[in-house]
Amino acid sequence: MSANKLPDNLHRDTLAVRTAAAPSQYGENSEALFLTSGYVQPNAETSARRFAGDEEGFTYGRYGNPTVSSFEQRLAALEGAAAAISTASGMSAILMMCLGLLKSGDHVICSHSMFGSTIKLIGSDLAKFGVESSFVPQTDAMAWNAAVKPNTRLLFAETPTNPLTEVCDIQALADIAHNAGALLAVDNCFATPALQRPMAFGADIVMHSGTKYLDGQGRVMAGALCASQELVTQTFLPVLKSAGMTLAPFNAWVVLKGLETLDIRMQAQSARALLLAHWLQDHPAVARVHYPGLGSHPQHALAMAQQSNCGGAVLSFEVKAADAEQARARAFQVLDALTTLSLCTNLGDTKTLLAHPASTSHGRLTPAQRQLAGVSQGLIRVAVGLEHINDILADLDRGLNSF
Repeated sequence: MSANKLPDNLHRDTLAVRTAAAPSQYGENSEALFLTSGYVQPNAETSARRFAGDEEGFTYGRYGNPTVSSFEQRLAALEGAAAAISTASGMSAILMMCLGLLKSGDHVICSHSMFGSTIKLIGSDLAKFGVESSFVPQTDAMAWNAAVKPNTRLLFAETPTNPLTEVCDIQALADIAHNAGALLAVDNCFATPALQRPMAFGADIVMHSGTKYLDGQGRVMAGALCASQELVTQTFLPVLKSAGMTLAPFNAWVVLKGLETLDIRMQAQSARALLLAHWLQDHPAVARVHYPGLGSHPQHALAMAQQSNCGGAVLSFEVKAADAEQARARAFQVLDALTTLSLCTNLGDTKTLLAHPASTSHGRLTPAQRQLAGVSQGLIRVAVGLEHINDILADLDRGLNSF
């Protein structure tokens, strides 16, 4: 659906509230929610042209929807991409990308420290269909380059990673991918376009779990890929039409409206995360804090260059313990002592959410895979929300002081 015509060179904050499909004949100021599975065609010839892709127009709910189109246009504008295509979840966006780009015998390179479900999907599920994969250290560009094979088609990076917030050099990986005739995809879930735009550093595809910060209040599931118009229409859209991982219009509308406050939420939540990271770093019960905004983070300088001088709203920390068994018990102690914050595996909410990655997001991985990813039994991930920072500190302090 055609976009609402806007002036050129608008700032990102303006694009976040103004980019959308053109309004209907009623002139609504807030983008409309279109709940329909089908569209009445004016005549048989027009219907045929639209189904063939020779004329713009909606034909069937699995193929497209005006509300979904508004979300896609807005996200593409924020990422600086030519186009975007949405899906029912972040993982379905990754699946659509892989199904569109890869075939049996092709090779993918990822890092050890990616999200657990991503490692499972690419390393195990796609392997059943003949897709090869190599997993390398996130921050070692030489390792990424050494893993390249003649059949490498895709490098897929997540930066910062979940949950250790490791940062990769996007430009370096883009150069490696392009020199090999491959594409670079970047999962931008943690930073969002409010803090980081991977395409500015050479990425070909940007992947999002709209379930997280794009929605911002933990309400719906959504996913998306931002890329060139050719990749979206010629590679990803055919997969969407066949496989049906379609984003529901209501979910699209919720995330569309969430994008309007993305920038101010990310700034406020990141500011709280930085304060929390400094506090945790000085706490006697904490062994280590993982947060790109800290000077102690190994990729701090790179993160500040790629992430608009901001560390983001997610951090993780490890409790002090003598061994893995004690570490798990102490991590559970901290989580069970919460009275204000939430024990919840999601992130990107206005509420602060804590999780134990070793038993949740990375629980399906083998112990060896978790070790490579750096996910220890004493690790706790914190997605910082909008509560007052003193209340966040008090709730964590209670658990940390219990052992």
